[in-house]
Amino acid sequence: MADKINRVVLAYSGGLDTSVILKWLQQEYGCEVVTFTADLGQGEELEPARQKALNAGVKPEHIFIDDLREEFVRDFVFPMMRANALYEGVYLLGTSIARPLISKRLIEIAKEVDADAVAHGATGKGNDQVRFELSAYALNPDIKVIAPWREWDLTSRTRLIEFAEQHQIMVAKDKRGEAPFSTDANLLHTSSEGKVLEDPWEEVPDYVYSRTVNPEDAPDTPEYITIDFEQGDGVALNGTAMSPATLLAALNDLGRKHGIGRLDLVENRFVGMKSRGMYETPGGTIYHIAHRGIESITLDRGAAHLKDELAPRYAELIYNGFWFAPEREMLQAAIDHSQQNVSGTVRLKLYKGSASVVGRKSPNSLYSEKVVTFEDDQGAYDQRDAAGFIKLNALRLRLLGRRGE
Repeated sequence: MADKINRVVLAYSGGLDTSVILKWLQQEYGCEVVTFTADLGQGEELEPARQKALNAGVKPEHIFIDDLREEFVRDFVFPMMRANALYEGVYLLGTSIARPLISKRLIEIAKEVDADAVAHGATGKGNDQVRFELSAYALNPDIKVIAPWREWDLTSRTRLIEFAEQHQIMVAKDKRGEAPFSTDANLLHTSSEGKVLEDPWEEVPDYVYSRTVNPEDAPDTPEYITIDFEQGDGVALNGTAMSPATLLAALNDLGRKHGIGRLDLVENRFVGMKSRGMYETPGGTIYHIAHRGIESITLDRGAAHLKDELAPRYAELIYNGFWFAPEREMLQAAIDHSQQNVSGTVRLKLYKGSASVVGRKSPNSLYSEKVVTFEDDQGAYDQRDAAGFIKLNALRLRLLGRRGE
């Protein structure tokens, strides 16, 4: 322990790991601990975390439980969705996008309570340690960050449980012994990793899924819905106006019902290793598909294709923890500019694990039936113009072809 810490703000869930960390911080650093529990729509009762913190000696005024659902979707999920961001082409970044918001609030609370450090429960093998800390340093360059998993000798689940029992920390029954897998959840997704998922050859067991029904058991009748967009953001479901978090929650219910949004992925972590995870993103998957649907008729080809080139870079920045970096903000400005005319309505068909766009309309549509029709276009497009267009584009190819003559 290098620095004297008087007060630390801990990202606290009330689970085994962070409960042990709370006691460890009190013992190892001899400091006062402030707890912060974020409601990001994970679907769990959070008040027990307050009682656990009180039982651990945390002052009532130093227990923060904040409902961040609207801020999460409005200021983090929706901006990301405008970019159509997919890490390695498939992952909708449900865990990644939550970390900068948690870090932002940690730093705000640290300032409010005059703390000189923040702490998190991310392990030294994963991405979250990077995301938490890069965000924290971007928002307060002088903050001290404590990462117990990189400091202590509690290197196994068994050691954690032993520590907990020694200090009268409640251990959930399912945590006694080896947990089958670990999960992280918020309003956008649920991720599951470890144990039964560590062999990438083995299929994910049915009991791991918590957010979606098995597509094989989903309704045999498809369901049709509409999503309205204004300047790239969803604003209504089936004609009913909704706030960002309310809309995503409603789409989650639909995705759950129809088994939409399951992903079995072996990904490349920022720290260098490959990991296998199972992600369920029911509402986010529907929303992503719908957003691409409205963009298809409102974005110019050049803008659309440039966005597709930028999206992997944008996704990588979020995955690697650079939400507050200037390059992400620069990309966001370009993406947001592209969304000025992305307004209209998308109709989707939900059926047994799939969400398909079946209709789209917009007052800003660039689609012209008159130009594209196979019937008489009444002079809207002169097909003879294509000959010169082709010849000019073929010129370099013809020159190349003659080079060896």
